[in-house]
Amino acid sequence: MIEKPYRLPQRLGLLSATAADPFLTEDLLKGVQGHAGVDLARTVEPLSPDDPRWEVEPLRELVEDAMHEFRDNRTRADGWLAPRLHATLRITRREAADRRLWTHLALGVAPDYVAWRHPPVPAPGRSEPRINPARFRGALDRQCFSRLWWAAEMFRNGKDYSPVVAACANQDLIHSALRRDLIDHRPTAQALVRVLGRGIATTGREIEGLMTAINAAGATLVYDALATDEPRDPEVLRQWIAEAESALPVPRHSLPAGPDEEPVPEVAVVALTDCFAELFETAPVRGRALQG
Repeated sequence: MIEKPYRLPQRLGLLSATAADPFLTEDLLKGVQGHAGVDLARTVEPLSPDDPRWEVEPLRELVEDAMHEFRDNRTRADGWLAPRLHATLRITRREAADRRLWTHLALGVAPDYVAWRHPPVPAPGRSEPRINPARFRGALDRQCFSRLWWAAEMFRNGKDYSPVVAACANQDLIHSALRRDLIDHRPTAQALVRVLGRGIATTGREIEGLMTAINAAGATLVYDALATDEPRDPEVLRQWIAEAESALPVPRHSLPAGPDEEPVPEVAVVALTDCFAELFETAPVRGRALQG
């Protein structure tokens, strides 16, 4: 197990994949030894020094609490950390789309958490298990921290993060959903959580089959017409971000509150949940025909 960097940065910055590569050493990817943090700091592009959102200490405390709380079940840490990361790091979607921010968080601030949550596994052509480098500087749906922030953003219901916890309980749902644009339709995201709660689709194959069916049906069905959503008020998000400086640390034993947006209309969620349940009956689930 690697240790946290000897010298932690005080603030988040932007670390490009090219600048990060020299620090993704074999020892780090094997989970043997990390880096001191001094040389890496010289390659980081600083963010605004006047913006309190980039302070590292609250994020560092979160990952340390997660490692302690879930030391016996690492996958459960996702459902705990995702809403708290989102509520602590109050950023816009545009800011969250910048991979350099997440690369710095993973490699410069919390490489020990990445190694803890995604330990080395056997890799093709390698004699020893390694951490997947994508967990440090990969696509938004694979990188250790960006996947959690985006899961919270996509699955929260207004200020309510409880659907995020339910979604993060199934790794297959998170991975499959974040790769598809349709999840940006809020009733779709909430309906997927309800389908999961009903036990209709739970395995990786079932979820992938359901998502394929939903995508295919979306070519002919307009989900906005079937399940109308309330338009988001951008001022609510702007106000929530502006309150970052005065916000208290997120609670550890209860869920934080997100932006106070209108929740998804219940009638829309019910309509899509029933629709998806019907779609699953004919979804292309690999191996299901053989089971019959």
